[in-house]
Amino acid sequence: MREATVMQFAGMQHAIFITTLPLEFSDKVRLEGRRKNDLADATVVGVQHHDGRKAVAVKFLRGPCTWVTER
Repeated sequence: MREATVMQFAGMQHAIFITTLPLEFSDKVRLEGRRKNDLADATVVGVQHHDGRKAVAVKFLRGPCTWVTER
């Protein structure tokens, strides 16, 4: 499954985004940026449902991820 979304928060260790995918705690995800090499594997560490939307917090599996904080 794939989905385009915008990160609501991104740090070097974690990210938060809104999703419609059926993600739950401990699921694995792959985040892709705009550039070809912007990839990061992560695990879901938090899920919050609010007003029919779902916010998901993930932790990057391979340590700090610098491309998610670049402007």
